[in-house]
Amino acid sequence: MAAWFSRGPTGSLQEQRAEMVEKQIRRRGISVEAVLSALRAVPRHLFVPERNRQEAYGDHALPIGFGQTISQPYIVALMTAAAEPGPGVKVLEIGTGSGYQAAVLAACGCEVYSIERIPQLHEDAMAAIVEAGYGHKVYLRHGDGSRGWPEEAPFDRIVLTAAADEVPPALIEQLDPDGFIVAPLGSPDLQTIYRIRTGDEGLEYEALEGARFVPLIADDSAD
Repeated sequence: MAAWFSRGPTGSLQEQRAEMVEKQIRRRGISVEAVLSALRAVPRHLFVPERNRQEAYGDHALPIGFGQTISQPYIVALMTAAAEPGPGVKVLEIGTGSGYQAAVLAACGCEVYSIERIPQLHEDAMAAIVEAGYGHKVYLRHGDGSRGWPEEAPFDRIVLTAAADEVPPALIEQLDPDGFIVAPLGSPDLQTIYRIRTGDEGLEYEALEGARFVPLIADDSAD
């Protein structure tokens, strides 16, 4: 644990999370209490590299290495609320990254399956999720997220935390007919977060908000 945390009481971290939720999340219109409670509960600082932990509750994304980031808290809240989480909801997350989004979904009661293509991030996320207390609700795999996790399909929700031009076909095939996908789609510089359902005439897209994510990369070398 970084030295700056040892100078004050544990309550100071709880206060930082509470302030984050009130100022960064609720004031921007996200009012789903299960999501707000999860963000107050999950220790975000555990998912941030020690060199950046003083900024863990700031209103911005942070680097986690390998060209990847932990998303701004508001974006995590938006994606989580869009997924309509709850007890027993089975979620496939593409792009574990730091593991924070998976932990927040687990804190909402979801059963989370998450895939990360970068081995070190996969290992770091696993350690952080266990330390945060959500290891019993999150299942991790190192691999190519664009292929999904067919052995565990179907999924009630699929959440992409990396940007793509379109949703990979394998993920659509692994979605429960009554489920939906939350994904940022668009150009490398700017995407729109969509909630995507399967309809009688194909995919139906509901635009939610603009965002910037790192790209989804298919990796044939991943196991």
